[in-house]
Amino acid sequence: MSAAMKDRISCQMWRAGRRDLIQRGRIGQWVAAKLILVGTFAFFLLPLSTSATPIHEKEVRRVLIFNQLDPLSSPALSAIDQAIAAALAKSPYQIELYTENLESTLFDDEASQLEFRKWYIHKYRDRKPDVIITAGPEPLKFMVESHERSFSGIPIIFCGSTEEMLGQLKLDSSFTGTWGVEQPGKTLNAALHLQPGTKHVVVVGGEGSYDRYVEAIAKESFRKYESSLDVTYVTDLDMPTLLERLKQLPSNTIVYYTSIMLDAAGKHFIGATQALPMVASAANAPVFVMEDVDVGRGSVGGDVLSYAAEGQAAGEVAVRVLNGERPQDISIIKSADVYMFDWRAMQHFGLQEKNLPAGSVVLYRQPTVWEAYRWYIVGGIFLMFVEMLLIFGLLWQRTRRRKMEIELATIYDRLRLAMEAGSAGGWDWAVKSGKNLGFGNAAGLLGLTADEYSSSAQEFWDRVHREDRGRLQDAMQKARENHTEFDEEFRVVWPDGTVHWLRSRGRYYYAANGEPERMLGISLDTTERKLAGEALSQASRRLIEAQEAERRRIGRDLHDNVGQRVALLAVELQLMQQDPPDSAVEVSRRMGELWKQTSGISTDVQVLSHELHSSRLEYLGMVPAMRSFCEEFSKQQKVEIEFKNQDLGGSFPPDVSLCLFRVLQEALHNAMKHSGVRHFKVQLRGTSDEIHLTVCDSGAGFDPEAARNSPGLGLISMKERLHLVKGDLSIESQPNRGSTIHARVPLSSGSDSVCAAG
Repeated sequence: MSAAMKDRISCQMWRAGRRDLIQRGRIGQWVAAKLILVGTFAFFLLPLSTSATPIHEKEVRRVLIFNQLDPLSSPALSAIDQAIAAALAKSPYQIELYTENLESTLFDDEASQLEFRKWYIHKYRDRKPDVIITAGPEPLKFMVESHERSFSGIPIIFCGSTEEMLGQLKLDSSFTGTWGVEQPGKTLNAALHLQPGTKHVVVVGGEGSYDRYVEAIAKESFRKYESSLDVTYVTDLDMPTLLERLKQLPSNTIVYYTSIMLDAAGKHFIGATQALPMVASAANAPVFVMEDVDVGRGSVGGDVLSYAAEGQAAGEVAVRVLNGERPQDISIIKSADVYMFDWRAMQHFGLQEKNLPAGSVVLYRQPTVWEAYRWYIVGGIFLMFVEMLLIFGLLWQRTRRRKMEIELATIYDRLRLAMEAGSAGGWDWAVKSGKNLGFGNAAGLLGLTADEYSSSAQEFWDRVHREDRGRLQDAMQKARENHTEFDEEFRVVWPDGTVHWLRSRGRYYYAANGEPERMLGISLDTTERKLAGEALSQASRRLIEAQEAERRRIGRDLHDNVGQRVALLAVELQLMQQDPPDSAVEVSRRMGELWKQTSGISTDVQVLSHELHSSRLEYLGMVPAMRSFCEEFSKQQKVEIEFKNQDLGGSFPPDVSLCLFRVLQEALHNAMKHSGVRHFKVQLRGTSDEIHLTVCDSGAGFDPEAARNSPGLGLISMKERLHLVKGDLSIESQPNRGSTIHARVPLSSGSDSVCAAG
């Protein structure tokens, strides 16, 4: 018999089987769902045709996904498949994506499953995929049993299944992926803390194959609790009977929902969207679950698996395999679980959030009145405050001008005292007359007492270091011609011969004809910061332990930027005191300008404060926090950062996570400032022995030895941080050949290492 004839007979057999399924009223829904799913994947994977001609044609790679169920019938598989598609879209190839479903719930009989498998083996006989991904236990078993015979040499990546579901079958070297780890015991412990008086545990499940898998896992986990709790398994009822029973549960009961895809009457359900909402609605006790897709549908929650994370991990492994890595060289990982709870369900059963496990994620929490309306409240208070100021200004204009002058003088005196305490001084120089008014600590900045200080411009220039006079004069002249602020750091020589550093910022004010009338400015003594930078190499460990280098940098920004702007605001208030407006309109206008300056300072302080603490690092872990920081840094700085994470999962010691996160921040800030390029690469790799972070650019480069001897804090800060966690820092760089920062942190041996490596 010819090959063509065999193919024709096989197709006829498949059509006959499909007609039989149509008679059973199910295949139409299956085909429609498959077409929708293919369209969804096309959205993720087909390149956008926004350019007239492509730069180059990508190589084609075929990826086949075998799903346990149709994703439209399973939110879990839908989350997995979308995450896989998103990961594949980032590969350097043009992906031909094929998806097939074993439909092990709707067609659970052995004959139908055998026909499905025969057809898929025939279908891909002459169109071999480069990679096969299995989502669920049945597709994985299918591949284990038929891989050598029908899909030989094709790498298999699995997800959406636990190791226990594989049973006695063994994986060969062509298999790798991620195991889900179901831990019902952790959920039960959390439930007992939320409801301490619990005496009864009712485990609810169905009779489908997957239902029995997860029920067996729950039984094994709950066995040790049977001596202290009444554990009942309700897994053999039809849905109406089950719901009636759940309405009459005794007090001090919790319900643990496993999965119901098939009830005792043979009726099929979508577990997360159909069965669970009915169970949660009927039960007169809190319902706890084992999967993230079950949270938010009436259940309280629990220690749950993240299917999106499993799909992402599987997709990333698939890209690595397509890039040439062998499956046997890629370690099988175990997916991370997370405590996740629904605030609404907790409120319904009177469960206290304070009793949740540390690090729990609480969804759907309703904000307090302050959280929901705080900006309206703050805005209202502010408007009331502004209105009061305007009214006060009108009253002052009409009746008590002197009172306003006294109050403005009081405000000025307070700000002047604050400037003196902060080693700041200012000047108000009349350009034509040459008259100069110094205020704050202007005398002290030049090493003079108040009695010795003449407040003349010449006295100031006499104290400026002769090597810095020309540069400072040029900066002031440029600001005068361009109508811009000047901001310079320079040295002054005190009468005792000591050299001090000042940073000055100022601006010219012009008459109607464009000629400058006066110049206002503020100076800060930055000597201590300069000396601290020079001495940092000898005292860096004390500095790191006392305060994070990032806070020091932000503190300098507050001191040099926000502090000066506050001082300039004081100058504006002084001018308003010395020459008060004559009309309410002018008062309103100048108060509006002062408000804009104050609002700008407030905004800058908020931006700086966000860098002091990363809530993502605390709640989501190091890898998501780093990825999020790279995305935010890219948007803020308008640069491109390529972030890669290999062989990392799970949690890490807090000090290690914080250290590497701060090193990443410092390295990217340095690269952004000095490299001269807009593209950077960040890679995070891990083994059982160490974590390795690299930050790379192809920019200007530098001499590492010269950088170590410079007064800058960046490299010293990173090195000392790593030293505190027994890590080390190395640098690869040459001028005009780019730079690479390597940060390595060792992991402890034993169980801690296994946990840290995922």
